[in-house]
Amino acid sequence: MILLGTSRLVQRRNPYPEKLTTYECGIAPFSDSWSPFAIRYYIFALLFVLFDVEAVFLYPWSIIFRTMGFTGFIEMMIFITVLLFGLIYTWAKGALEWM
Repeated sequence: MILLGTSRLVQRRNPYPEKLTTYECGIAPFSDSWSPFAIRYYIFALLFVLFDVEAVFLYPWSIIFRTMGFTGFIEMMIFITVLLFGLIYTWAKGALEWM
């Protein structure tokens, strides 16, 4: 944070209009670069990341399942249960319905 603040304080400020435009391979932009995105894309992306991380945790767990014993099994079931409740909550709120 200190480095970010220091760089912000010592940077040169020369705001001219070309710096504020988007860069499209040297061609003048066709339209405004700030186009709105539906929030549904972000929700699906977050859900994908969530369950992708779950898969990342499940794979090593399945490899060493026999050495972890019953305690490891209970811990992973708690983890899966929390994710399942999150999925049910998301589904109940209607976040998975596209239209």
